[in-house]
Amino acid sequence: MLRKVTQGFVIAAIAATSMIAADKINGAGATFPAPCYYDWAYNYQKATKTRVNYQSIGSGGGIKQVSERIVDFGATDAPLTPKELDKAKLTQFPAVIGSIVVAHNLPGVADEKLKLKNSVVAEIFAGTITMWNDPKIAADNAGVNLPAEKIIVAHRSDGSGTTYVFTDYLSEASKMWKSKFGTGKAIGWATGVGGKGNEGVTNLIKQTPYSIGYIENAYKEKNNLSAATLQTAEGKWVTATLPNFQKAVKQAKWSKKDHFYSSLVMQDGSYPIVAATFILLPREKAEENAQVIKFFDHSFRYGDKAATKLGYIALPVETTNLVREYWAETK
Repeated sequence: MLRKVTQGFVIAAIAATSMIAADKINGAGATFPAPCYYDWAYNYQKATKTRVNYQSIGSGGGIKQVSERIVDFGATDAPLTPKELDKAKLTQFPAVIGSIVVAHNLPGVADEKLKLKNSVVAEIFAGTITMWNDPKIAADNAGVNLPAEKIIVAHRSDGSGTTYVFTDYLSEASKMWKSKFGTGKAIGWATGVGGKGNEGVTNLIKQTPYSIGYIENAYKEKNNLSAATLQTAEGKWVTATLPNFQKAVKQAKWSKKDHFYSSLVMQDGSYPIVAATFILLPREKAEENAQVIKFFDHSFRYGDKAATKLGYIALPVETTNLVREYWAETK
């Protein structure tokens, strides 16, 4: 009798565990879209009672955890190539679009008042321009108080899709950067201090006068930081605004065949550092993937306003329709 009762408790416990698992989705990865995913998860739980637990650990961590099947989905700002996806047996689709700004803590200089040529940004992060009153900075900033202070560069210390996108931009903007540093989720920085995640770099900039760093625009907006005015691919000055981000989005060349592998940096006439962030799913986990897809489908349908409010750009309807076709073909 005792054995039957014990078995009953075990069966009940297993059933309860399965029920909890069915009502919870685990994801991890990029810090770039984290504020948006948190908002989407909150609204999805209110609508469906299903909890989405997202860990903002960086793109490198997200790729690693989904590749090892630790989480239901991974998130990365650095899209994987078709070859990399085949090797890890993953699928990939874009979720939302954001932008990276060059934020600074330059006392007395307001948002958008500092102008930095793309080539000058590359030299600052390469450590060849080291002072705020350097003639190459001063040439484009008449009337701006540029102190004789050392520039303190803040960069990511972890494997980061934000770093991948930022260094992709620098590689497009500067032959020097491309040959010396290149593009990557982690590089050998010549100068500066590292922070973990967009959160860490944001805090470094906030707490360090005369600093400069690269962060996702939502973190800049949320923390009331100042950012530099940059250049379009043609050399025109451009600010980090929604219309200037959308100009890059309109030029996106998405392809289901390539699992949406694409770059949006340095598009004609647009703000130069725009990027999609991507979701990675294990190919063999059809049941779990169906739950993840329900979450993102709901967010595509009802999350546009939340994304825009946080400083992101929702995927165009044409793109979300293409993603839905991709989901159907990769089940």
